Amino acid sequence: MDFLSREDAGRKLGDYLQAKRFQSDVVLGLPRGGVVVAAEVARCIHLPLDIIVVRKIGHPRHREFAVGALAEGDVAVLDQEAIEATHVIDEELDAIIAEEKERLHAYQLKFGRTGSPPLTGKRVCLVDDGLATGATMEAAVLSVRKRGASKAIVAVPVASESARERLSRVADQVLAILVDPTFDAVGRYYQHFSQTTDEEVLDLLNTPQPRSL
Repeated sequence: MDFLSREDAGRKLGDYLQAKRFQSDVVLGLPRGGVVVAAEVARCIHLPLDIIVVRKIGHPRHREFAVGALAEGDVAVLDQEAIEATHVIDEELDAIIAEEKERLHAYQLKFGRTGSPPLTGKRVCLVDDGLATGATMEAAVLSVRKRGASKAIVAVPVASESARERLSRVADQVLAILVDPTFDAVGRYYQHFSQTTDEEVLDLLNTPQPRSL
């Protein structure tokens, strides 16, 4: 299945969740692209939209290759197998983590997040535009659990088999319209997959919500 855009994927995901008799209290999107999908999901199932700020931890010598992820609430997930297999030096990794923590904090401020709102007792739906490795989503799941969520549900248009298996070990439920055994990149499933801007995210967050956290 191909999606025309993130908006189209969000609408299809919202319909998919409704068909599953899905129940949640809030929808959290992963910036940036995931927020576009999450906004359509939240609109479809009549729930408030918010974000959870995450950052990929890139390999010191190949920054596009993820060796972990950070999420708000001082949550860090590291892929020890990848770190050991690629001979990452501790000092180099520490420098990358420190840099990404600063960027995560800057994003929290940019999106008006002076702190992480409590989620005590809430059923939380975490949405992204797709799952490749699942590292950033795992960090997001651990973050909402740390904030007291009663349930952490992952919902995406498309996922790799390995990411679904990874997330099923930490989330209460993993829902994906398509799980592809030949998955190679999220963008392959979208006809239009342009980069989402910070301004677009802010516009979506500033749209009136059904009810607040």
